[in-house]
Amino acid sequence: MGAARRGRIVSLDQFRGYTVAGMLLVNFLGGYAAVPAVLKHHNTYCSYADTIMPQFFFAVGFAYRLTFLRRLETLGSTAATVAVLRRCAGLALLGFAIYHLDGGVKTWSELRTLGLHGFLATAFRRNLFQTLVHIALATVWVLPVIARGQTARVAFAIGSAGLHLALSSWFYFAWAWKTPVIDGGPLGFLSWSIPLLVGSLAYDAVVREGDGRRVVFRLLGWSAFLMAAGYGLSCAGGFPAAPPLCSPERPVDLWTMSQRAGSVSYLTFAAGFSLAVYAFFLVLCDRPGGRELGLWRVFGRNALAAYVLHDLVAGAVKPYVPKDAPGWYVAIGFGVFFAINYLFMRGLEKSGVFLKL
Repeated sequence: MGAARRGRIVSLDQFRGYTVAGMLLVNFLGGYAAVPAVLKHHNTYCSYADTIMPQFFFAVGFAYRLTFLRRLETLGSTAATVAVLRRCAGLALLGFAIYHLDGGVKTWSELRTLGLHGFLATAFRRNLFQTLVHIALATVWVLPVIARGQTARVAFAIGSAGLHLALSSWFYFAWAWKTPVIDGGPLGFLSWSIPLLVGSLAYDAVVREGDGRRVVFRLLGWSAFLMAAGYGLSCAGGFPAAPPLCSPERPVDLWTMSQRAGSVSYLTFAAGFSLAVYAFFLVLCDRPGGRELGLWRVFGRNALAAYVLHDLVAGAVKPYVPKDAPGWYVAIGFGVFFAINYLFMRGLEKSGVFLKL
């Protein structure tokens, strides 16, 4: 296996830490007029901001494969499965506490009028289905194949993508775009399974071949194939499609690279992009004399805590950083925001406190 320090795969921690830092960057800066378009979510093409969330799923898939196989060996199938379901229930519950449900009522009479059918029809359309809940649902969805061979996982990823495309063509894309949903909505787990399963395949490559040149070239080859496939799918709605990172000219459809729609083209491309980024950290970290950046370590080992806290910190900093502020002032605001998040995470690390489910 790739070199590990203190029993951890350093490249994965560093990759995850970079991803957390990228999340802080795009989530803070996205709403400001002075910020370049590539750092914002547009939902009509894959910007740099849109590459961040799939990297979390890639890291989840990598670690999922590792821990599930270990639990199978030590605990057996039933206990390993129960542990996964318990963790996913915890993630979904945390997501409920952070994201909340849609709508609400102000009086008992209004609640009675809404009824159970009205509640189910209105409360679960949008807000709940964001990062943590998508991770929980995608993790459960791929559970039947996470311990199986590469062929089974590749087939499952293709089947999930095909099912998402079929449902999108039938009704789901039009409904999701009109609602509008967040990060793919209730059925987003189908396409978010793509980067998750690609992460599990990357784990296999690292386990078999370690941190040598061969595994790096293999990951980069897969990366190029998936990015080309993602772009090819985006061309199905009209050739040629605008390349990634570029705003398209044609209308949005189910083939568009869209984080809002959780489109298959977007998540196939982003899974390939994640592979390329991870390959960089594999070269940088998991070899003799490899390097480890303390900043990435601090964020990477406590990614869930950073995710939970960063919105609270943003709420404390952003009120005095207006949307039309000049770039230099926005940069200062982001620096303050980033530093506070780092200090929180560094303090937790020194205290040995790591938020896990």
